[in-house]
Amino acid sequence: MTADRFYPARPFLAASVAVFRNGKVLLASRGKPPWENQYSLPGGQVETGETLAEAALRELHEEVGVTAALTGLIAPFEVIERGDDGRVKHHVVIAVFAARWLSGEPRTGPEARDVRWVTEPEIASLSTTPGLPGILEQAFAQDRRHQPA
Repeated sequence: MTADRFYPARPFLAASVAVFRNGKVLLASRGKPPWENQYSLPGGQVETGETLAEAALRELHEEVGVTAALTGLIAPFEVIERGDDGRVKHHVVIAVFAARWLSGEPRTGPEARDVRWVTEPEIASLSTTPGLPGILEQAFAQDRRHQPA
């Protein structure tokens, strides 16, 4: 994360994706601040001219080498972190999508120190980014609705 994202003049727009495969979701531990070493969904900043969906899929492939098909929007999620002086240190609005794995085995890299497929009960044992357990609860519910009968 570049220094200009700390104490920003405006919120940043990002997209992330909860990818499902065989009843498990793909999580990655963050390789950079904020929330370094905490598990989260692959994702990142939306580039100019890029849709939220395009950004989610691009970031997924860039960060962990996985290709997926989106099944829907889970929810928008907003993170606001304040510094000791009360000023906004970090503000990002994230469009969180659900998706089905298509190809690629997850790999680590500069932005993902560890990657793993986890079941819903396993989430409680991981150190996660703020609000992730609630988002994943919604994601698992949406994934169950999209499974073949």
